[in-house]
Amino acid sequence: MYAIGIDVGGTHTDAALLKESQVAALAKVPTDHGDLFASTRQALEEIWRHYPGDGPVRLQLSTTLSTNAVVEGRGVPTRVVAVPGPGVNLKSLGLPFTVHELQGYIDHRGREAAPLDPAELKGLRALLGTGEGEAVAVVGKFSQRNPSHEQQIAAELTQWYRGTITLGHRLSGRANFPRRMMTAFLNASVAQQQLEFAAMWRRVLEDLDIPEEDVLVLKADGGTMNLADSSERPIETILSGPAASTMGAQALTEREEGSYVIVDIGGTTTDLAVVVDGEVLYERDGAVISGYRTLVPAVLTRSVGLGGDSELHFSADGKITIGPRRAGTPLCLGGKELTPTDAVTALELADVGSRGKAVQALAERAGEFGLTWRELAERILEAFIDQLCAAVRSLYSELENMPLYTVRDVLNPPDLSPQAVVGLGAPAPVFIPRLAQALGLRYEVLPFSAGANAIGAAATAVTLSLTLHADTELARLTIPELGCREPIERPLFFDLDKARSLAADRLKELGRARGCGEGAEIYVVEEESFQMVRGFHTVGQRHMVRTQLRPQVRRVRG
Repeated sequence: MYAIGIDVGGTHTDAALLKESQVAALAKVPTDHGDLFASTRQALEEIWRHYPGDGPVRLQLSTTLSTNAVVEGRGVPTRVVAVPGPGVNLKSLGLPFTVHELQGYIDHRGREAAPLDPAELKGLRALLGTGEGEAVAVVGKFSQRNPSHEQQIAAELTQWYRGTITLGHRLSGRANFPRRMMTAFLNASVAQQQLEFAAMWRRVLEDLDIPEEDVLVLKADGGTMNLADSSERPIETILSGPAASTMGAQALTEREEGSYVIVDIGGTTTDLAVVVDGEVLYERDGAVISGYRTLVPAVLTRSVGLGGDSELHFSADGKITIGPRRAGTPLCLGGKELTPTDAVTALELADVGSRGKAVQALAERAGEFGLTWRELAERILEAFIDQLCAAVRSLYSELENMPLYTVRDVLNPPDLSPQAVVGLGAPAPVFIPRLAQALGLRYEVLPFSAGANAIGAAATAVTLSLTLHADTELARLTIPELGCREPIERPLFFDLDKARSLAADRLKELGRARGCGEGAEIYVVEEESFQMVRGFHTVGQRHMVRTQLRPQVRRVRG
């Protein structure tokens, strides 16, 4: 079995061809931000030349399409239709979009306390229009426990609305109404672009004779999803680039245990991730993208505007700051502005382009500060390392100050301190040893570091998650991600253990339908359980179990 991984970065798009657990080939092409699909296709064409055709091939894509659309505000015009129920002042939430509020109410246990108003439902047509070239997100406050209101609204919309429709309960089974609305809004705004992206890829697949089921898209949690699911839930693909780097590090590192910081140095940004006791850290509440707080499961990463092609700023006294924007192509490669890559090339720390051009440019600038070109180049490297050190320390300071939520965490707080720096990215061999020395840590520069992100994209497995809500008094359970709402048999005997078991069984069924291997580990991400008491008597129990197929990456060697 072959696997092709493609990762679209800010400067280059990387591709990797794996045969089982061996790297068979790597490729790298410039990223065309005006046409990301063209960059992805070009990278595929480059790596396809190395595919011998002697076995089936799977294609796994890490795309910045949704991320860029969110960051740059390029999503389609999107409306939000919400059913908040009583006690919610939508204006006080400070949401960056207009919400059309409907009357009706699903209570916290998933019971319909007040039905939707039929007149308001019919009035949506005049309010939203045909929706041509637009999108709508439909969100109820407690729809994760009873999606019936969202489903009723969707049934009305599908009769005449031509834009894309997102239902909040299909994206997450977690509470937090503001994040649920934001997640649904962002998903709706980028859904049309993802549909077009998937359609283009289907045309490519016909030429390459690759079945659609063998094309997967990387998610923010380090797992993958199929093309159809990515079209329905494109928001899950945000931040897939940093996730690809993290999974690439996990695939290539010699460290199977211990705690370390992953540092992926690219041309435009540097991405940081954290491993504690051999486990990658994940965002507790969900991904934050461009200041928008979502419920999307994601690897905990931080991006810094610092890379080999970053712009350089010189103060009057010669102090150097780097980034956050990309200067463009380095002078040594025919560009117009001095970059850290030019300093590295001039010092013969890497063989990139014309050393003569880099030295000449440094000499011209160094004269302004009474320095030699070599002194200026060394100062540029020092500034780069200083800023990178500050970013790593800031990340760990943030982690140390995160609130503790469980008794276990309070009594036995985890030791987050890194023991090593694990580096990847083309500039890693130059900068990682210096960074580790500045931090007083050991280091490992990964093999195939220039293409480790694409290797990570190729080596990851499908991940799935679901949330089960059970109310034994009402004898009802709900799994919002599956659109499932059904009675509980023998509710008196349905306890938290049974809730865990049922959630795991349903996740296994979903995994088999999505082509996951039987050996995939299922673990509980979050759970809660409490008694419901009325008149000094227990009348039932409520259980919530959020479970997931653990993100997996196979070990890769040369």
